[in-house]
Amino acid sequence: MSKSLYETLGVSENATQSEIKKAYRNLAKKYHPDINKTKEAEEKFKEINAAYEILGDEEKKAQYDQYGDTMFGGQNFHDFARGQGAGVDINEILRQMFGQGGFGAGGFSGGFGAGGFGGGFAQPDLDISATLTIDFETAVKGGKKNISINGETFDIKIPQGVKDGQKIRAKGKGRSAQGFPRGDLIITLNVQESSEYTRDGDDLIKSFDIPLKTALFGGKVEIETLERTITLKVPKNTKQNQKFRVKEMGVLNRKTNQKGSLYLKANIILPKIEDLDPQLVQMLEEKLPQGV
Repeated sequence: MSKSLYETLGVSENATQSEIKKAYRNLAKKYHPDINKTKEAEEKFKEINAAYEILGDEEKKAQYDQYGDTMFGGQNFHDFARGQGAGVDINEILRQMFGQGGFGAGGFSGGFGAGGFGGGFAQPDLDISATLTIDFETAVKGGKKNISINGETFDIKIPQGVKDGQKIRAKGKGRSAQGFPRGDLIITLNVQESSEYTRDGDDLIKSFDIPLKTALFGGKVEIETLERTITLKVPKNTKQNQKFRVKEMGVLNRKTNQKGSLYLKANIILPKIEDLDPQLVQMLEEKLPQGV
């Protein structure tokens, strides 16, 4: 069984803890970034530290001696570490594979997972998270947004009816790790507020202006909605903030595949007294009942 961590430190599999520690110190001094400024030295220094975190601990060393390089998919540790690609945190991958802590200052706590290897080690978590801000209309109607992440630019499809804080998944846009399927990008949506609409579940509420004459005597009003322009028939004696329901012009419920309603709330615009005919003003002042 191959055990490449010993090769990383340049010691035999039968080396004592004293020998392992001495080899580590010599190599760490040689490849320390403050002394050796090459990129190769930086990568080598990380590998040396990772190897010592395991071999310098009796319990972890015993676990590694049992499983060897099977924990790296049969690769030696050098190839495994450098095969993950630029920008990939090897410590994070190892934490996911073998428990919290990983190869780092916090040690390799948790061993190789709660249940050991059994049928093999767990796949690392290669998913990444991001936040995307979208406008209110896109949240209701759906659409596409172009995003750039990790040097890659692509379009994200926004489904109809998404809510603020909802998560959507972009398959295969996460991190890469050799020997594993590429992870996903998990996007949390931040929906901007609308100056025209408020949302109540699957329903939308929008205010519309009508003149006093239309409110008193009725009439028709054209209203722009997110879908199209509609003509609303306003009855006589319409009250301030009175609501009119337009079915199936709200937000799509993706579970039921049905749309909510659009509620149009009347905002009555009163004329200025100085713009009215003086005789009409006098008549209104005399004839309008108190309390109206």
